[in-house]
Amino acid sequence: MQWDDLRIFLSVAREESLSAAGRELRVDPATVGRRVARLEEQIGAALFAKSPQGYALTDAGQRLLDHAIRAEQAVLAAREDIAGQAGRLSGQIRIGAPDGVANFLLPQVCAAILDANPDLDVQIVALPRLFNLTRREADLAVTVSPPTAGRLLVHKISDYHLHLAASTAYLARRPDLRRLRDLRDHRVIGYIPDMIFDKELDYLGEIHEGRVSLASNSVLVQLNWLRQGAGVGIVHDFALPAAPELRRVLTEQISLTRGFYLVRHQDDARLERMNRFAALLSDGVRQEVARLEGKLDKMSQSADAEGQKSQKEDRR
Repeated sequence: MQWDDLRIFLSVAREESLSAAGRELRVDPATVGRRVARLEEQIGAALFAKSPQGYALTDAGQRLLDHAIRAEQAVLAAREDIAGQAGRLSGQIRIGAPDGVANFLLPQVCAAILDANPDLDVQIVALPRLFNLTRREADLAVTVSPPTAGRLLVHKISDYHLHLAASTAYLARRPDLRRLRDLRDHRVIGYIPDMIFDKELDYLGEIHEGRVSLASNSVLVQLNWLRQGAGVGIVHDFALPAAPELRRVLTEQISLTRGFYLVRHQDDARLERMNRFAALLSDGVRQEVARLEGKLDKMSQSADAEGQKSQKEDRR
């Protein structure tokens, strides 16, 4: 059994098609198919079951997957050791993350890491779902709940905060939002209930018994509805500096705290390159959350001061 055959097997297992694996490996799909067939002949068992949905691992393929991943990690560790990567990071790293952190935190954090490591390539997969690190859908993932199963390394990055918010235009039209129960009379924006993939994202389930009138599985869609004055919804504090037309409301009654966790495959602990990148990413996200939430607090204090000044001038 050759490593090159295992490498092709891993690519097909992760991409679930010969053509996608061929594109990743820069190999003709027919060649990929022949190499998989050769490996199946050597092992004496079918590794994939082909269907209209693509190539799915058989039981034998699933058993081989763990061994192939360990072989991959050994090859990567050997390369790092020989190259003596005590200097800059290089190669490709893929991060899976919900679109809130993927849109408002990871771009600037990863850009700063690449400034110091220009040979590094970073891919961000921004999808509202869980990632299978064993199948290498991502090299590491940022989650809002710590996973409890699998051979994974889990490290808490930082807490973050969320509040109810609406645009200044909306609040000018609807100044009757003074108590939590007033939400029943307002258009509420949030997630599609049956597409909430993590219980920690069910923000409105904690505070609102009414219906969600405008719903999306995308944080950006929800944010843009709020910016257009379409209603009221829960927003990450770290996203609000990018939307200055939004204001937090009912802050004393509604204040949510959640956490970000960095999740990696356990085998990656042997890879110095991945350890260094994970540390840089964690530190960067933690600092960026603190910076943006601090910036928001200053903006809110400034807005409160302006409001008090206007009230005094009106009384005159």
